[in-house]
Amino acid sequence: MQAKKYVGLSDAERGEIEILKERGYSMRKIAEVLGRSPNTISREIKTNSVDSEYIAKKAKAKSRVSRRSRRYQWQKIEHHPTLWLFVAEHLAPPYDWSPRVISGYLRTQQAALPYVSTTQIYAWLYSSRGQPYCQYLYSKRYHQRSYRKNKTERVMIPDRVAITERPVAALDRFESGHCEYDSIVSSKRSKSTAALAVLQERTTRLVRAKLVPSLKPAPYAIAIVQLASGLRVCTLTTDNGIENKQHQLVTEKTGAPVFFTDPYSSWQKGGVENANKMIRRYFPKGTDFSTVNQAEVDEAVSRMNNKPRRCLGFKSAVQCAVEKGLLLDVVS
Repeated sequence: MQAKKYVGLSDAERGEIEILKERGYSMRKIAEVLGRSPNTISREIKTNSVDSEYIAKKAKAKSRVSRRSRRYQWQKIEHHPTLWLFVAEHLAPPYDWSPRVISGYLRTQQAALPYVSTTQIYAWLYSSRGQPYCQYLYSKRYHQRSYRKNKTERVMIPDRVAITERPVAALDRFESGHCEYDSIVSSKRSKSTAALAVLQERTTRLVRAKLVPSLKPAPYAIAIVQLASGLRVCTLTTDNGIENKQHQLVTEKTGAPVFFTDPYSSWQKGGVENANKMIRRYFPKGTDFSTVNQAEVDEAVSRMNNKPRRCLGFKSAVQCAVEKGLLLDVVS
């Protein structure tokens, strides 16, 4: 079922709100009369009232000014040289911060600088003035990507267990020890079989990666076992790639059951997909992994694991892993 697209309130609707409010109607009753969500009515009255009084004509003018102001909020970066310098420096190496991390850090940790939202940082990046810094984004995109569904059939995995059977504790990221894993392959042009096996823990976002000479099922399974070594692992989730045929070997060595996403549903293991995107900053598409050594991979993963993350309350993955006792070889 496709979600409904929000449509702004019309002049007539604002007039009705003013009249019904004067007659003592509650917000829910007004919403029922107009066929709108109570949240929409509540937000409209709270946001566009003037001196605690809702007048349709003034509400329309306030809304128009607010929309115009939001459209150019990204210019705050250009008007504050110190803010511009902070954003530009932290997008680039050695910081490699994402716009979300920068925005969150400004809001929670950096009171000396003006706050700018994630949306407006992206708006600045996609403007003519911010274009030179798009190269520092994980995806290196200069505009929003459009997605298409892949209709190719996947090879079925013997004895696979669907993700719908995964314990409920793994769904809300509250309990640590539930991991996802995936692979990043070399470019087709290089004709190399070398690849990168990537594992991420869902709660702490701790990432591990290991070079593999090929994606043959047995060696790949052993690489996943090595990545899980030293971690408290409860479950593992992966996709339906043919390299995962030896998933029973992974379960045998780690003691953790392996669950499989639905076909063409990479979002069901979105954590490791995001980790792959971050790794692509250091090893972009077209990389031949046969020319990369494990020390380079370890350095990139260390940067990722030791920088603050918005989803972790601006703590690092390593810090959260230690706090939750995920690392078996670290005494808390």
